Amino acid sequence: MEDRGDDLASALDIGEGDGDWRPPRWARQGSNLGPADYESAALPLSYGAGGAYVSARCGEHSNSKRARARGFAKRRARLGNVIAIANQKGGVGKTTCAINLGGALASLGHEVLCIDLDPQANLTVGLGIDLNTVERSIADVLIDSNVTLGSIIRPTKTKKVDVAPATLELSAAEVELFNAIGREMALRDKLAREIVDRYDYVLIDCPPTLGLLTLNALVAATGVIIPVQTQYYALKGVAALLKIIKTVQTRLNPNLKVHGLLPTFYDSRTILARDMLDSLKDLGDHQVFATVIRQSVKIGEAPTAGVPITVYEPRSDAAKSFVDLAKEVIGAHK
Repeated sequence: MEDRGDDLASALDIGEGDGDWRPPRWARQGSNLGPADYESAALPLSYGAGGAYVSARCGEHSNSKRARARGFAKRRARLGNVIAIANQKGGVGKTTCAINLGGALASLGHEVLCIDLDPQANLTVGLGIDLNTVERSIADVLIDSNVTLGSIIRPTKTKKVDVAPATLELSAAEVELFNAIGREMALRDKLAREIVDRYDYVLIDCPPTLGLLTLNALVAATGVIIPVQTQYYALKGVAALLKIIKTVQTRLNPNLKVHGLLPTFYDSRTILARDMLDSLKDLGDHQVFATVIRQSVKIGEAPTAGVPITVYEPRSDAAKSFVDLAKEVIGAHK
């Protein structure tokens, strides 16, 4: 299979069938582990020292199921409430959701970090950061081992909301990252204990692709929210994304949970929107949030002020919708 930055199957090194998965090419080099070693592990994979995948049951680390369970619990605790907001289709409201959900969580008293993982940097700009003032960004964090996530975090105009900014350089960083060892773990490895402890929620705004940046977000996250525009083409791509998420859950991140599908840009006046919302609820066994994000002029205006809708127009119906969404998200973590 050809290695391409926009090919998530290549990044995961997935074969044609369901049963022919193998560790990434770089992990197989110099390794004596066979398929049975990986299949017998209680967890599909764990990430070992030196940038290599190792079986959770290989060598001296296979002493007891209890030890593996403790390690699993510690890793779950270390990751905290890290939520990726993902959909490979553009224009469905991922950035809008990240900014305004962050603002709503902050209005309820929570400390929030928004990580911009989209080279377009709309999240960064939408939270009031001038890109000309950004000296180091998430691109530096991903490709330079000496740059920590904490060193690039900046406060925003909104109290309790910080941002890890992005710039256009993130596009080049993705290409460079593709040849790195442990490429799909780059972001998770930088989510240090101090970062997770500092914030109640970490929101990751993903790019509109199923490339390596989105994969990094899904591996680093404990949950994913999928914004879906209530239109036909947007609905078609959801099944493909859910399949990719299931692959990530099985092979790279057993902690990952789909919190729900979020209907966006909903216009109840149209028959199409109502039909698409009904179809969304019938799609698989995944939860659809009770909150529906409707079309709103105020939501479009808020980024021009560099603040979430909960700050720009806190009494608006749009602000109330995102507060309701925030409450649903908080409820999912209890």
